[in-house]
Amino acid sequence: MSISHLEHFLVVAQDYPATVQWYIDNLGFEEGPHPDFGVEVTWLYLGERDIIHIVPPRPHDEPRPAPDPNATPKDIAEGSRPIHHLAFRAANRVEMTDRFKKNGVTYLEQQASKEDLYQVFVRDPNGITIELNFPAEEAADMEGLAKLALRPDNWEKEES
Repeated sequence: MSISHLEHFLVVAQDYPATVQWYIDNLGFEEGPHPDFGVEVTWLYLGERDIIHIVPPRPHDEPRPAPDPNATPKDIAEGSRPIHHLAFRAANRVEMTDRFKKNGVTYLEQQASKEDLYQVFVRDPNGITIELNFPAEEAADMEGLAKLALRPDNWEKEES
């Protein structure tokens, strides 16, 4: 037996419409078809693959406090619980960060340990941290950015 890939992840969204729209507006997902499960659900696609399934809470679910929509860099770096973050390979970093700026989305950028891995981190409306990994050629303007934004000793400096 072997696992070949992650099929999808499901988000139980406190604000269902806002969560669907956040993934569309900020990460470029598209709403697509899904089987009739007899419950409200939205499947979000990247190309031909459904990646994120979003549902509203069930009527008998215990209400959870809404995460602060104004995430600080420290909030993003700390990740969510019990899953710390979800990661995607991405392209067009500048276009993506410009979209975040336009939409008022707080984000962190870092070059991982002086390697050719450039990362952007954001938080969705449910408090889920999303990691976006870009190849080196997408980040020429970040060259030499050695500081790791996710290190706790950098959090206070970022918030000042």
